[in-house]
Amino acid sequence: MPAEPKIHVASRNAKKLGEMFRILSPLVPGVSVVGLDDVTHYDEPVEDAPTFEGNALIKARAGFSATGLPTVADDSGLCVDALNGMPGVLSARWGGPPLGSKDLADERNNSLLLAQLSDVPDDRRGAHFACAIAFVWDGGEIVVEGRMDGRVLREIRGSGGFGYDVLFVADDTEDGRTSAELSIEEKDAISHRGRALREIAPQIASLLS
Repeated sequence: MPAEPKIHVASRNAKKLGEMFRILSPLVPGVSVVGLDDVTHYDEPVEDAPTFEGNALIKARAGFSATGLPTVADDSGLCVDALNGMPGVLSARWGGPPLGSKDLADERNNSLLLAQLSDVPDDRRGAHFACAIAFVWDGGEIVVEGRMDGRVLREIRGSGGFGYDVLFVADDTEDGRTSAELSIEEKDAISHRGRALREIAPQIASLLS
C-alpha cells in the first residue's frame, strides 16, 4: 500500500468533502482526498439515473476515467413519506435549476418543502435521508448504502450541516435537535453518509493495499 494513498472524491462541496475525509481518514491511514477542484478539470456527467446508486456510479466512473485515481462518489437526498419518497434523487434541485450559491439553493429547496408539507400533520411527516456511495478503481466497483430515519419539522432550526439538515430531526436524536444543531461528531455517528462511509472504508483500505 502506498505511503500516502490518494483518492479522488467527485465533489466540490466543501462540507461534504470535509465530512468524507473525517470519516475515511482514521479508517484508511494516510489517505489523501482530492476533490473536483484539486484535479485537472473534466466535464462532469449528467446525473440522470432514477436511483441514488445509479447516480453515484455515474459520478465515480467519470471521475476514475478522467483522473485515473480510485474515485469515491456519493448521491444522497431526502425522501419524504407524504411526498411518496420525493424529493429523492431530485433533492439538490427540488426548488428548480441551481442558481447562485449553494446556500441560496438550499434556502429555496427548504422553503418549497415547507410549503408542500404545510398541511401535513405532525404524525405523517416521517422521512429519511438516503445515501449511496460508489467506489470505482481499476479492478472493479463497489456500492454501499446508508440511511437515517426521522421526520421533517415545520420550521428551520440550526446553522450547521447543509441542505435539508435544518428541517430534519433524526430518530436517533433523543433531544429533538435537528441535524443542523448536532455537533460534527454527533452527526457523523448517525448520518446516512457516515454509516455508508464506515461500511465502505475498510473495503477501500483493503483494495488499496
